[in-house]
Amino acid sequence: MMYLKAFIFSGLICLICQVILDNTKVTPGHITSTLTVIGAILSFLGIYGKIVDCFGAGATILISNFGHMLYEGAITGFEECGALGIFTGMLSNPGISLVSVIVFSFIFTILFKAKD
Repeated sequence: MMYLKAFIFSGLICLICQVILDNTKVTPGHITSTLTVIGAILSFLGIYGKIVDCFGAGATILISNFGHMLYEGAITGFEECGALGIFTGMLSNPGISLVSVIVFSFIFTILFKAKD
C-alpha cells in the first residue's frame, strides 16, 4: 500500500507541474525553484515531515524535499553552532544527496550517449 501511496503522491505533483509547463510560459527552472521553496515553507510550518511520514519515498524523491532538507539542516546547524551554523547546516544535510546526484549523473553520462 505504501508503494501505491508514494506513486500516486509523486505522480500527482508531476502531473500538476506538467500541466503548468504545458499551459503557461513558466520554465522548468521556475518549477524547480518554486518546488524547492514550497518544500522549505512546508517544512517551516511542520507539514512536510508529516507528508514524508505518510507518503515515504514518494515525498523524498521530489525536488521539494531539497527545500525540506535545506531547512532542516539550517535549523540543526543553528541549534548546534548558532547563527554561523545556519550556513554549515544547510550544506551538511543535503550534501549526500548532491554528491549522489553528481556521481550517478556522471556514471550515466559515460554509459549512455545523448541523442542529437
